[in-house]
Amino acid sequence: MIQWDDVPVYVHRQPVDFRKSINGLSVLVQESMALEVFSRSVFVFGNRTRNKIKILYWDKTGFCLWYKRLEKDKFKWPRRGDAVLSLTHEQFDWLLRGLDIEKLQPHTEKYFFSAN
Repeated sequence: MIQWDDVPVYVHRQPVDFRKSINGLSVLVQESMALEVFSRSVFVFGNRTRNKIKILYWDKTGFCLWYKRLEKDKFKWPRRGDAVLSLTHEQFDWLLRGLDIEKLQPHTEKYFFSAN
């Protein structure tokens, strides 16, 4: 089960090549973000077009990689601050739900139906 309520959340502000997986992202955490990849933290990465995010974390037995792709909208990526941003859990929730941390405007919900 994913429980991110009580762990630090760090955002890599620059776009990341999404061909990178666990190994490549863990190197970014250690070298680019200068953080400990085995710590009890959540690391968030976005692609250039900001319609995809990857979340990397260590759960004491192995690495987990969570991926989300938006169909039409873009994630409202934090524009201000250092190369590595620390988010509150509320801000992290806003980012995942599509809220702009600065404007608080959510993504529009999309409904798709199968043509049978």
